[in-house]
Amino acid sequence: MSKIKFVREYSLNASPKMLYPYLSTASGLAQWLCDAAKQIGERKYNLIWDNQEHIAEMTSHRMNKSVRFTFPGTGKGMPHDYSYIDFSIESGELTQEQFLRVVDYTDVGDVEQLAELWDNQVLTLRELIGG
Repeated sequence: MSKIKFVREYSLNASPKMLYPYLSTASGLAQWLCDAAKQIGERKYNLIWDNQEHIAEMTSHRMNKSVRFTFPGTGKGMPHDYSYIDFSIESGELTQEQFLRVVDYTDVGDVEQLAELWDNQVLTLRELIGG
């Protein structure tokens, strides 16, 4: 199955300093993104969805700006078959409103289903941060 790149922006009523821990720590991610999360090294995380473990590596981050989690491919002979989730916190220049930009590079084929999934996850995040 070929990979697709999904990009969506969500407006959030929270400062980057408040939002960043929800995007970059195991405890923050477990509150809105996955069923459970555990940090298993300096940059590796075990993220659990539907009782399935997924090892992710934080391959880049900028404090209060962005974070990327890369999921190494598991297929034989596919050393560069990666999926990732990238979160960026951006500010609207005119309104100073905060936006969470989500980039999901995945092999999920149904874009509508993926959009609904992210909409629901970010709704949970909004409820947590009050925005």
